[in-house]
Amino acid sequence: MQFSNFLTSAMAMAFFMVLISSCSKDQFEQSDSLQVTEEVKDKVEGLFFNIDDMVVDEITYPDGTTDEVFKVENDIVFTPEQLEEMIKNFVPFDQELNERQYRTNNLVSNNQTITVCGYTGGGGYGLSNKMRTALSWAVNNYNALNTGLNFSLTYTTNYQPYEMVVYRIPNGQAGGVAGFPSGGNPYKWIQIFSGMDNYDTNTVEHVITHEMGHAVGLRHTDWFSRQSCGQSGESAGPDGAVHIPGTPTGYDSNSVMLACFSSNEDGEFGFYDRVALEFLY
Repeated sequence: MQFSNFLTSAMAMAFFMVLISSCSKDQFEQSDSLQVTEEVKDKVEGLFFNIDDMVVDEITYPDGTTDEVFKVENDIVFTPEQLEEMIKNFVPFDQELNERQYRTNNLVSNNQTITVCGYTGGGGYGLSNKMRTALSWAVNNYNALNTGLNFSLTYTTNYQPYEMVVYRIPNGQAGGVAGFPSGGNPYKWIQIFSGMDNYDTNTVEHVITHEMGHAVGLRHTDWFSRQSCGQSGESAGPDGAVHIPGTPTGYDSNSVMLACFSSNEDGEFGFYDRVALEFLY
């Protein structure tokens, strides 16, 4: 996520920096380092993501190790392997179905318990007390839904066995990063930036709930325009995401999955966020 100039305190929410695991890097280039080539741009644009600010970035894990990833829309990251998985699963959609709640083709297998680790280790990666409270609230948001998914939260330093790991990135920024499901499993690594400690617990809850939404397959509600960031017009193709039945036409100002957020969020799902998730799961 990053700051936005929209309104007084709006910030670009990392929608979904969405981290997608991938196939072999050799499908893109023969270098050991990722590059944003025209071939890569064509692949990503074919999935109807905005590639205007596409870059190679790093994701940092709780042990301090890093991996290179592609980043689009300021908060969506993915590996070449995950990009190929998304392409493989991609199906064209009705071009009239824009401006509604959207999901990816990659979803979590239904009717399962998702184990969530709130990381408490050192090195600046352990969640602050405020973040731990906000994570508990976010998990409660998901468990209050009428879905086949249940979220089991544990605070621990032993993060490896868990299906989602929520941890702090000591970069002083506001926002967070996550990715889309892969192989029927939720995206594992949910990063919350340390600058969120400057905001109230409800706003931190909002960011965590948003990033968890990406991890189970939701795209930004306003992916097509990024209206929540003060932008207007199409920023991606009109059929680039799967519309979720039962969600409305038009801009949904109450959605937790908007691309940008403000400092006075309540941290709760909007009505149609709940409709979307209950339809999917």
